Amino acid sequence: MSDQLPVPSPHPQTAALHGRLLAGENVVATVEVDLDAQGRFAQGLIALTDARLLAYEPAVGTWSDYVLSPDQSLKLSDHGGLAFLELFDRERRLARWRFTLASNPAAVRLVEAFLREQQRLAGVAVRAAEDEEAGDDFDFGEASAPPSTWVLLRLWRFARPYQGQLLLGFALMLGATGATLVSPYLTMPLMDRVLIPFQNGQAIDPGLVTLLLSGLLGAALVSWAMGWAKTYLLSLVSERIAADLRTSTFEHLLGLSLEYFGNKRTGDLMSRIGSETDRISVFLSLHALDFITDVLMLAMTSIILFSIHPGLALATLVPLPFIAWLIHLVRDRLRTGFEKIDRVWGEITNVLADTIPGIRVVKAFAQESREARRFKDANANNLQVNDRLNKTWSLFTPTVALLTEMGLLVVWGVGIWLISHQNITVGTLTAFLAYIGRFYGRLDSMSRIVSVTQKAAAGAKRIFDILDHVSNVPDPVNPQPFENVTGAISMQGVNFRYGSRSIIRSLNLDIRPGEMVGLVGHSGSGKSTLVNLICRFYDVTEGAIKVDGVDLRRVKVADYRRHIGLVLQEPFLFFGTIAENIAYGKPDATRDEIVAAARAAHAHEFILRLPHGYDSLVGERGQGLSGGERQRISIARALLIDPAILILDEATSAVDTETEKEIQRALDNLVKGRTTIAIAHRLSTLRKADRLVVMDRGEIVELGPHDELIAKQGHYWRLWEAQARRVDAEADEDGGLMVVAPNPNAHTVNA
Repeated sequence: MSDQLPVPSPHPQTAALHGRLLAGENVVATVEVDLDAQGRFAQGLIALTDARLLAYEPAVGTWSDYVLSPDQSLKLSDHGGLAFLELFDRERRLARWRFTLASNPAAVRLVEAFLREQQRLAGVAVRAAEDEEAGDDFDFGEASAPPSTWVLLRLWRFARPYQGQLLLGFALMLGATGATLVSPYLTMPLMDRVLIPFQNGQAIDPGLVTLLLSGLLGAALVSWAMGWAKTYLLSLVSERIAADLRTSTFEHLLGLSLEYFGNKRTGDLMSRIGSETDRISVFLSLHALDFITDVLMLAMTSIILFSIHPGLALATLVPLPFIAWLIHLVRDRLRTGFEKIDRVWGEITNVLADTIPGIRVVKAFAQESREARRFKDANANNLQVNDRLNKTWSLFTPTVALLTEMGLLVVWGVGIWLISHQNITVGTLTAFLAYIGRFYGRLDSMSRIVSVTQKAAAGAKRIFDILDHVSNVPDPVNPQPFENVTGAISMQGVNFRYGSRSIIRSLNLDIRPGEMVGLVGHSGSGKSTLVNLICRFYDVTEGAIKVDGVDLRRVKVADYRRHIGLVLQEPFLFFGTIAENIAYGKPDATRDEIVAAARAAHAHEFILRLPHGYDSLVGERGQGLSGGERQRISIARALLIDPAILILDEATSAVDTETEKEIQRALDNLVKGRTTIAIAHRLSTLRKADRLVVMDRGEIVELGPHDELIAKQGHYWRLWEAQARRVDAEADEDGGLMVVAPNPNAHTVNA
């Protein structure tokens, strides 16, 4: 079987694009556009380099290029299911491209890359990682284009499974709306054939009155029954749509690479999945339902009004153009305003998400007042944005009410004139006014829905910003089975970049099954990045990493990571019992397996001293346990899944010497028979390593056993000597109480 990866079909103009690049010019981002300037389907291409914006125009079959300058701006917008990308300078629009929303995620990334290039050209410091550990912070971001109401149509993919219930709900809604229109119609014979003749001295016909009142009662009962059934049914459906949306968003979020989370705030993501989906649920269950009811009511009422008297019906429509113009004027302000509200609310959530988990640090440094000020400032910002929006909304609502009142006065005036000329009866005008009350009431209700619609659109946009993001560590289309792993790792010509910064360069390394390899080097040398690549938290930019001869990109991510055990410097424990935390990687583990893993990790003794043993609750992030205890539980967690490959990321650097000895004994059990890659500050962790890999600036500068590297007196020897001098200095500061053993293995290496 070939080791080459299946690659997607290249764009027809890719070769031409590379042919147009200047010497040293690099492509930063591309968008495949699928429409030409006339809106016909055609294959075009937009490419952003570090110097120009190039575009292939399919309609004329030529390339255009625009040299980047700080005066330019790039705007992304969408309307009616189409997206638009426009390039401006200070005076005019230079170019405009259109495409379907399928290309929108790539366009979002291109806009953000364009902004970064603009900052670079303007001499503004562009945020970059300072070392490989900060590389996770690199983020493509999301476009700041205002949300379009059309984004709500994308919710149909979540509504499709419930289309039968939705159709039934629509039928019930139609019936309920029709039933509410019966009562005004029956007021005409009630006025003209019963009440007015009675005032003129005629006797009341009991049968006719009974029939008309029965009709009114029947219409009310039918409207109530259908309205209740419709509201209950559609509320159930909307809750399920929102639940599916939450689940899909969270599942998609879990599938994204670490790169996505680098510049995302926890509070913001929590706000999107929580409050935004809840807002969409309320919109679907209440306001969307009301909007459809209002539209049906207006349509059916209009038909009845024109059937009663066309002239009077035309007088009813006088306020409509003014209300429509007002809605159009306010809508854009509302949708941008609600998006700002979403962002500032996310800031409030971020303060809470930062402060509550870190409350121990806050109290330790007496920073309660500072955090209170942060929350107060975020809250004040939220208040300010809401005040600006409420200023617009407070003027809009009474203006619509005024216009409808004026329309009602017009109907009264025209109706009285028609009665005076005996063109209509009093009963007709009474029925007309009853219908007008419903008509204008629904019109006012529809105008108010503009607000909640824009809120829902802003929320849906923030949700789809997550769903549209494509993982940079994708699963292959046809994954290769990955079982019976021995742990042989081969890195061939590996290169890796964080944005435009090269971190790993031309790295070649073979690790044998069961071998223990230690990674050492200065901070920023690429150790953690290399481990991240081996774990496939990121994919290599060039070259390949193979395990048992299989390229990692040919294997499903989950299938591969089942064979990896990871022990971090700061172990993360979830809220739950000790047993649940140990069994996190193997939820179906038996209690005997959990205890056996804990014994091997030297954790069994302290677990039994806890109030409820293995069923003792661990606080959030392991609060209530010492650092060494948390570390041994994480080692037991790694032991339980019996991984073929073990990653130790400075597992003993944050504990005291006695605790380190306990952890080291646990690690000795963990590394047996496994391919182990360890990053460590202390040689006590690496004393049994078969080989040490010394890294500097993303390259392997030395490779071999400890004694051999010491004898070379190269990079590793200088690291060891520097660490030895630091230990000696610490011993002198402690009054000579620290004894430095002559054995080199007693010293530590700065990793």
